[in-house]
Amino acid sequence: MISFKDHLPDLTSGLKAESIQTLQVNIGLTCNIECRHCHVASSPRRTEQMEWGVMEEILRVAREITVETVDITGGAPEMNPDFREFVRSLHAQGHHIMVRTNLTILLEEGYRDLPEFYRDHKIHLVASLPCYLEENVDRQRGDGVYQGSVDALRILNDLGYGIDPDLSLDLVYNPVGPTLPPSQETLEEDYRHELDDRFGIRFTRLITITNTPIGQFLG
Repeated sequence: MISFKDHLPDLTSGLKAESIQTLQVNIGLTCNIECRHCHVASSPRRTEQMEWGVMEEILRVAREITVETVDITGGAPEMNPDFREFVRSLHAQGHHIMVRTNLTILLEEGYRDLPEFYRDHKIHLVASLPCYLEENVDRQRGDGVYQGSVDALRILNDLGYGIDPDLSLDLVYNPVGPTLPPSQETLEEDYRHELDDRFGIRFTRLITITNTPIGQFLG
């Protein structure tokens, strides 16, 4: 029997991308929280961080191949010590920048200036909020994470995020357990209703994802 791994080169040889529009970069595994579903097993105990020299190479590549969007993730990417300089440099090169944030980092000492930093650089935020119910979020991400996320969303709304067309604020849902997500369109309506009615929170759109059986979710 020929394994898929052995057969793959025959299927993919000669395939090339016509263009690369988005470059996703994981700049570190350090995170201020520890989520049960995290596929890269980030946590406060992880210390792996991308160094500035690698970021400089990414800046060069993004410039040379004229990447439109650079999507920055982690961990909590904000915890990389060179995060702000990396964002400033990408912004200076004219890239559209997405940052995947867990929201709660924006409330911690040393990071509370980030909402204004994001606004000033027109960063497209993709924020984790795996449910609109407190018990589900805290069960998956830790006690107090839901309230912290709500507080951070209010701060972002006050700055225009989720309201101003130039300040996109997407929320990300993933199931609490080993199930597929429901209809994205229907769930987005539920999110809008619940978050607006209870907290006056607004956002741009909802993205639903499926948990991957790797990392901490596998355990």
